Amino acid sequence: MRVFMDDYRSAPAGFVLARTTEECLLLLRECEVDVLSLDYEMGWDSPSGGDVAAAIVREGLFPKEIYLHTSSAEGRRRMYEMLYAAKPEGTLIHNGPRDPFAEAGREGHTP
Repeated sequence: MRVFMDDYRSAPAGFVLARTTEECLLLLRECEVDVLSLDYEMGWDSPSGGDVAAAIVREGLFPKEIYLHTSSAEGRRRMYEMLYAAKPEGTLIHNGPRDPFAEAGREGHTP
């Protein structure tokens, strides 16, 4: 499963949308998540992507790949540093959004 956590943006094709940090954590705890894409700012007075990153580290909920698609430079830095320092062998942490053209190319399609 691929999960895209964002309170505003639509999920890319092939991703399940989590509108809240609670939804995202439920999916991470209950499902086999291969790819996760995180936003940082999740709305006024709501837990942030940093809270999800902390739970991933604390509970060992690492998917195979994590992308950080947030527009918050400080939030991206915090999440990246926290996740990268604790990531298990074989987990990829991308300090930015996923590249849909690169993925299409891997599947043998041209953009």
